Amino acid sequence: MTDKAISPLRRRMVEDMTVRGFTACTQRGYIRAVKDFTVFFGRSPDRATAEDLRRYQLHMRSEGASATTMNAAVSALRFFFGVTLGRGEASVGMTTVRQPRRLSVILSPEEVARLLDAAPGLKAKAALSLSYGAGLRASEVVSLKVTDIDSSRQVIRVEQGKGRKDRYAMLSPDLLALLRSWWRSGCAKGVMLPGGWLFPGQNPVNHLTPRQLSRMFHAAKAAAEIDKPVSLHSLRHCFATHLLEQKVDIRVIQVLLGHKKLDTTAHYSRVDSTTLKAVKSPLERLPAKQKKKKAS
Repeated sequence: MTDKAISPLRRRMVEDMTVRGFTACTQRGYIRAVKDFTVFFGRSPDRATAEDLRRYQLHMRSEGASATTMNAAVSALRFFFGVTLGRGEASVGMTTVRQPRRLSVILSPEEVARLLDAAPGLKAKAALSLSYGAGLRASEVVSLKVTDIDSSRQVIRVEQGKGRKDRYAMLSPDLLALLRSWWRSGCAKGVMLPGGWLFPGQNPVNHLTPRQLSRMFHAAKAAAEIDKPVSLHSLRHCFATHLLEQKVDIRVIQVLLGHKKLDTTAHYSRVDSTTLKAVKSPLERLPAKQKKKKAS
């Protein structure tokens, strides 16, 4: 499809998304999904029918697209046809795909300590410790400003986290001490601007990116010789799971994580090892004679 054909549609779609307050990241994802459909369709997307959209879903499935990718495409195309084109009936046949729920791989507290100690530098250690110690997402860690650290109240102000919501996260004394060490080091290096980012990028005007933080995580993981298939986001999972294992109320954890629904937080109870250990197996309750017979 030519630029002349796409420009008016793209402009209108961007305007529709802007009016609804979509983030820049969401807008890019929606535009990309419509472009991918256009490549498949081979013509201007406003000429597509419900059957064309159905065929596109079959095409994505045959190409091995993940449930996440397919559902993102459904959301984008429903918006494009329903809002931008005013043709909601065209996307009626598009269905979301059930995503398999897999248990998160969790590091033990000892493994987390090894990983943080192996972080490549004080800046990396402070940023990764924030992800684990406060349960923050990567985007939330890198978007923090120095002024978001409220040492007197021992809280961290998270502005416009996922779902465009503000919240407070916990700030432990050990984490505060580490952040102060990094702040002093950053000031000495001249990278801490007044009212600036807590974790500046190479140009202090910009903050560290989530991708750069992820590279720091994987460097620390390799240095700590941790073989488990974990990612930067796993530190947030570890935060929630370790709190559950300490018997912290799940509703408190829900607030700390910024979850809208308790069901989302309850997912971590599936990997709470202390709860599993506290349950007696029925095998342990068999009479001693029966156990000996089975062993023989």
